[in-house]
Amino acid sequence: MKLINSFGPNPRMVRMFLLEKNITLPLVNIDILAGENRQSAYTQKNPTSQTPSLELDDGRVIAETVVICEYLEELHPTPALIGTTSVERAEARMALRRMELNACEYLYNGFRFGAGLELFKDRIRCLPDAVEGLHAKGADGLKLADTLLKGQTFLCGNRLTIGDLVLYCCIDFCASAGFKVAPELTNLHAWFERINSRPSATASLSSNWSEIGLRG
Repeated sequence: MKLINSFGPNPRMVRMFLLEKNITLPLVNIDILAGENRQSAYTQKNPTSQTPSLELDDGRVIAETVVICEYLEELHPTPALIGTTSVERAEARMALRRMELNACEYLYNGFRFGAGLELFKDRIRCLPDAVEGLHAKGADGLKLADTLLKGQTFLCGNRLTIGDLVLYCCIDFCASAGFKVAPELTNLHAWFERINSRPSATASLSSNWSEIGLRG
């Protein structure tokens, strides 16, 4: 089993998940900035051309970051980043979906259609006129996160879960591209610093992130 890996916030999230769970996998790196993920050698494995992908020993490929993490947690249940009981897993998935749907999706598209337009304009349908609205919707989602974090260490109380990793990697990446998190979101800022201080936060960064100028 190996992880087809690249620069970017989504591959970083999976690498961070692996580090937090003490899982070691061989990495096969591809250059998404050069469009290697758009070539047939990769799209035959993952038709969406997105990274990362998990290639199993029998050649089957599992894509989508959360699905990869769910699969790995089933193989390696502890330490649990989704949950050990049905209630814990439901809470973690609820927090994750709230962050994905209300914040991350908007912020990532705001990047693709705005600061990242030169990279994405010939790869996907881009809507540059939507950037301001996408950033506003993403900011609304971060307000929700701030509310959910009131009096809590993480999104699920005292448990670090996959939702924390997804939101952290999104904010860290988008902030490096110029997005500003509102200063009044004090719960969110304190939470961010807690995640940012974890060894996995630094260790999960791509080796060339400083050269690229984005934290992915």
